[in-house]
Amino acid sequence: MDDLNNKKIVLIVTGSIAAYKSAVLIRLLIKAGAEVQVIMTPASTEFISQLTLSTLSKKTAFLDMMDHGQWNGHVDFGL
Repeated sequence: MDDLNNKKIVLIVTGSIAAYKSAVLIRLLIKAGAEVQVIMTPASTEFISQLTLSTLSKKTAFLDMMDHGQWNGHVDFGL
């Protein structure tokens, strides 16, 4: 995963027991040089905290796409 420098990745975490694995994935992606933006479903917070994913990604982990505050927020994630 060394060729991820300056790549932007949107990781969507859903309500599943495997949600905790997203923390490991974020850490590996950041270590490889990627920029990671996390979007969480409300159900995912039953398995892993928003604070944990925000801290690991070094960006606010949004609870849904509308948290971004704009109707076209999904476009901003790709920029």
